[in-house]
Amino acid sequence: MAALDPFKIIVHPYVTEKTMYYMERENKLEFIVHRSATKKDIREAVEKLFEAKVVNVNTKITKRGKKAVVQFSKDYRAEDIGMRIGVF
Repeated sequence: MAALDPFKIIVHPYVTEKTMYYMERENKLEFIVHRSATKKDIREAVEKLFEAKVVNVNTKITKRGKKAVVQFSKDYRAEDIGMRIGVF
C-alpha cells in the first residue's frame, strides 16, 4: 500500500457531531480510508497531505468502510486542518 498515492489512501473526511467534538476537544479528525491501508500508511498520507505531525492513528471497520481517527500534535490544530479541507 505504501506505493499508493496519499489521495487514494485518504478517501474523504468523515463528519458527524461526534467527530466535531473530537476536533474541538481532542485535536482529532476522522477519515474514511482505503480498506487495505495500514495505520502507518494512513499516518504517512495524512502527514504528507496536510503537512502536520500525527501523534496517533486508530482504525475501525464499519459498514461504510474503514475509518481512521487521527490525532494531531499539539503544534497543529485539527480545526485549522478541518477548515482547509472544508469540514466547516
